[in-house]
Amino acid sequence: MTAPGERVVVRAPAKINLALRVGALEDDGYHDVVSVYQAVSVFEEVSASLPRDGVTGVTVSVRGTGAASTPLDGSNLAVRAAHLLAERAGVPADVALSIRKSAPVAGGMAGGSADAAAALLACDLLWGTGAGRDELERMGAELGADVPFALMGGTALGVGRGDQLTPVLARGEFHWVLALADEGLSTPAVYRERDRLLADAGEQAPALDAEVPGGLAQALRSGDAAALGAALVNDLQDAACSLRPALRRVLDLGRDHGTLGSLVSGSGPTVALLVPDRSAALELAVALTASGLTSDVRRVTGPVHGARQVDAVAPSPFHPSTGANPTVR
Repeated sequence: MTAPGERVVVRAPAKINLALRVGALEDDGYHDVVSVYQAVSVFEEVSASLPRDGVTGVTVSVRGTGAASTPLDGSNLAVRAAHLLAERAGVPADVALSIRKSAPVAGGMAGGSADAAAALLACDLLWGTGAGRDELERMGAELGADVPFALMGGTALGVGRGDQLTPVLARGEFHWVLALADEGLSTPAVYRERDRLLADAGEQAPALDAEVPGGLAQALRSGDAAALGAALVNDLQDAACSLRPALRRVLDLGRDHGTLGSLVSGSGPTVALLVPDRSAALELAVALTASGLTSDVRRVTGPVHGARQVDAVAPSPFHPSTGANPTVR
């Protein structure tokens, strides 16, 4: 166990969906999915410290992108992760969590899931619980479908609820421009809109094959960005665009600027646009910024590693005991 007063810092990546196929609504209220995830260079950072001055329980403070709209109570996925690990390991749930956010809240990039993944690993290292990656991934799946992938990173196929993962070989580096929105989209609302659009059209959700769709696998194996762009697919895209029509203008702008492919990531509203290289990424980022269609633009690459320890030092000035809005749960 880390000595009192020290801290463990873990970073976990956000994701985009290279493919998202959505099955029919099941009796339990969920949809089975087949998803191909790619971890990209947008990292959530969680610092875990043993509390000072006799404080017990889990404290959390947040800074960075969307900090004002990130919950500080027991609904925060990082807080839930700490409690879950403590319960399974039989140790006191005493930890001060500091979260530095980079991914948009409710943006379809699983930023909250990355927080949970980082908190699981950070608390495991801090408390010395000795949980292996497989065990952490199983706990992560209880917290949310995207949490196991934030632990794994890279590129992976997810089936079931998206949490049953198989690594996918991806050669080379892919360049993405992310167009972020100033307001998130509710994932349940997007799924409901998907069901409504299918019903209105008299169509049924497709039967799902538990494999990487179409030419996506070959494109990833060969590192062929143009082929990857042609294979991108998201069954939720029409629903997200129905709820947020401005997303179509972002997709149109990307096509006008010669992107290799683009799609709404997950349930949106983040739009991921694939370009051939860094120069093209900069050009597109400038065009998107000038358009006024987005609240923020990021140039990122993928795939990147999953949750990983990056530091273990004495506390920095940013600490729940002195930082903004500490909350004990």
